[in-house]
Amino acid sequence: MNHFFKAQLLPICLCFIGVSLSAPSMLYAEKKIHVAASILPQKYFIQKIGGDRVKVSVMVLPGANPATYEPKPSQMVNLSNASIYFAIGVPFEENWLSRFAEASPHMRIVETQSGITKIPMKASGHRHHESLHDPEETTVDTKDPHIWLSPPLVMLQAKNILDALTDTDPKNRTVYDANYSKFIHELKVLDGEIKRILQTTGHQAKFMVYHPSWGYFAKTYGLEQIPIELEGKKPSPRKLLELIQKAQQENIKVIFVQPQFSEKSAESIASAIGGKVMFADPLAEDWKNNLLQVAETFRSSMQSER
Repeated sequence: MNHFFKAQLLPICLCFIGVSLSAPSMLYAEKKIHVAASILPQKYFIQKIGGDRVKVSVMVLPGANPATYEPKPSQMVNLSNASIYFAIGVPFEENWLSRFAEASPHMRIVETQSGITKIPMKASGHRHHESLHDPEETTVDTKDPHIWLSPPLVMLQAKNILDALTDTDPKNRTVYDANYSKFIHELKVLDGEIKRILQTTGHQAKFMVYHPSWGYFAKTYGLEQIPIELEGKKPSPRKLLELIQKAQQENIKVIFVQPQFSEKSAESIASAIGGKVMFADPLAEDWKNNLLQVAETFRSSMQSER
């Protein structure tokens, strides 16, 4: 009988020993660096470099506007678990980064836009280096925050993300370095693919948008965006008429809007020119495929306008 019980207990004991030996490695495998970011495209970049070593929380969720966003109490609580906050320079950060730091003093705030010279947002379709003569269309002091929409600029942001992750988790530096190199290669391929898509549009081909989100994209790929609003201000009736005339002169038939803003002014112009409104979302989480889709949409709209 004793031999019988010993025979039955032996596999059970071995099983517990196996669990005991593997438990530390299982716990280590599940432990991730908790980081936070302002917008969804940043999550894409961070995960490309951090891989399964990071858990990313995003503040501005789908449909929200990063210009007017206010974090929810649950998000503020969640920040207490974050080791790093990756900022990018969107408007809501001006009021909230200091509060994030105060609420989570252990959390490191990393400016992923560091090293990038931002361009001014303009209230007209003029090129960035041209002066504006209309007093209502002068260059404003506000710098364009949409640096994530240019693959070459994302390469600079990626390096800032890499440095922060390796500083926080140096024992996995080789993992982060390998992921970073792979991501940079993907960005170079993407940059070439967008250039190929847009090569038939012609230099300084124009597109009209409601909110001027695509300035860096336009600058990178030799296009010109004509915005309808600036800093959340709707165009005056006179300005709206000028935009309609501009669209007619340039044979523009598509007005691009993003889901986070009202379509009313865009629809007014589209109706007046016999055109249509189309979406181009600068905050999509599937960043790479979204940029390719937007490039294709811009190309199609510009070719139809010739």
